[in-house]
Amino acid sequence: MTNKDLAELLLPGVSSDIEYYEKKYPERNLKEGAVVTRFAPSPTGFVHMGSLFASFIEKKAANDSDGVFYLRIEDTDQKREVENGITGIINDLKNFDITIDEGMTSENTEIGNYGPYIQSQRKEIYQTYVKHLIEEGLAYPCFCSPEEIEETRQIQEKRKQRIGYYGRYAKCRRLTMEEIKEKVENGEPYIIRFKSPGSFDNKIKVNDLVKGEIEFPENDLDIVILKSDGLPTYHFAHAIDDHLMHTTHVIRGDEWISSLPIHVQLFKSLNFKAPKYAHLSPIMKEEDGKKRKLSKRKDPEAAVSFYHEKGIPVPAVKLYLMTIANTNFEQWYDCNKDKTIDDFKFDFKKVSNSGALFDVDKLYNISKNYISYLKATEVYDNALEWAKIYDKDFANILEQHKEYAIKLFNIEREQKKPRKDYSCYSMIKSQIWYMFDELYIDVKDYEFQTITDEEEISKILNLYVTKYYDENDDKDTWFNKMKELASELGYAKEVKDYKNNPEAYKGHVGDISMVLRVALTSKSMTPDLYELMLLLGKDRIFSRYNKFIKGN
Repeated sequence: MTNKDLAELLLPGVSSDIEYYEKKYPERNLKEGAVVTRFAPSPTGFVHMGSLFASFIEKKAANDSDGVFYLRIEDTDQKREVENGITGIINDLKNFDITIDEGMTSENTEIGNYGPYIQSQRKEIYQTYVKHLIEEGLAYPCFCSPEEIEETRQIQEKRKQRIGYYGRYAKCRRLTMEEIKEKVENGEPYIIRFKSPGSFDNKIKVNDLVKGEIEFPENDLDIVILKSDGLPTYHFAHAIDDHLMHTTHVIRGDEWISSLPIHVQLFKSLNFKAPKYAHLSPIMKEEDGKKRKLSKRKDPEAAVSFYHEKGIPVPAVKLYLMTIANTNFEQWYDCNKDKTIDDFKFDFKKVSNSGALFDVDKLYNISKNYISYLKATEVYDNALEWAKIYDKDFANILEQHKEYAIKLFNIEREQKKPRKDYSCYSMIKSQIWYMFDELYIDVKDYEFQTITDEEEISKILNLYVTKYYDENDDKDTWFNKMKELASELGYAKEVKDYKNNPEAYKGHVGDISMVLRVALTSKSMTPDLYELMLLLGKDRIFSRYNKFIKGN
């Protein structure tokens, strides 16, 4: 029996014409240097921050080179699939504005000419290449049961030898054609293994775009390439798919570095041009002075839902991802405020080799800065969109007071250094609640500062509403009246006068304005007081002040 006979025995009716697929998936018509890369998750759960980070880099590298970024679903391990897993992945990418050029667009639709983009639908393709390898004498059937494999592993452990199916332990490699035929005809289950041509004593070198040159022992494991269900293993499917889809760059987590010798060997044995590899170190988090991996179980920021629930703008998240993706981005961005993230060129050489540190406070600062430069209408629209999902009562208030809310968001916004109050949309309510009568109910906690005597506070408020308030005053007039009010009550008109001669005054004009601010809003930190008063109007100002006066 020849190898061709063996191939037909093992995979009857399957074509071994790999040229058919080579012609079906021709080279892409792209400019030289264009990056073709993929996000290739398993539909076993939702995207987490590590995956989002990788997909962000993959998309950026493709965009910068006028290349292609595609979504491939690797579902060959179907036991671990979750319901609507593909939809979850697609939505997670879409929600972070990471758009694909090719690949899956829903559970059963796709775009692109290099599909199917779901591995389970490419079964025939994999089997064709497996049959070709069998005909070439580079693959063979393995009839070892799980119990036999476990027994071999225990022997290797006792002998303190490498674990795996190789060399003297690859016993099915030595089966004769007659023995194989007999086992198949007897109905014994089998898988297909790759017949490794490697020797563990030899060394190979791989130039990783992030890690640099790495040296490994050559692979000598006879890995499984086709399982008993007819589907391929990850190693084999990835080699076939990346070849036929003409992937130029494989960007993935560095937990896959140990698999490089296998992958390099597969590409070489199949006469494929290997892609370039870039292995990303895991995102780290500092805890108790030590660094550890960002954990899906321990760290809420590892879940993409965290960013939606907090209402952190997607562009701000992407700006932050770029700062941890390339060490030179932050400096570039500081020097190019008129440009966007799209103008920055991603560089593999600037990727941290030791793992970027995820700093939530820094993310919030970037988000706060980003929101501060949005138009008030954009802040309103985004806050309303967030509230409709996470705080429907607040959404109703915003909808009922649209123009009022927009004016509120616009206070101290359209200026050279805009006010930075909001680091995310979820905190807006806590910052402005006092401006809405629906929320300003039964306020008891007032953040009075220097002046805390209730009788003195009532005296200040009473004098202000009876003598100094005029809703038609411009800002300069209003502030001059603050000074007059201060002076009449024994406070310095200027802060410097009080500092120079504190014994001569009860305080200064800043203390007076603080009383007016806190009695009106309950808060000591607010946007510009004049602008708030202008927005609230006379009736509400008097109502709040009189309520405080009467209550004391």
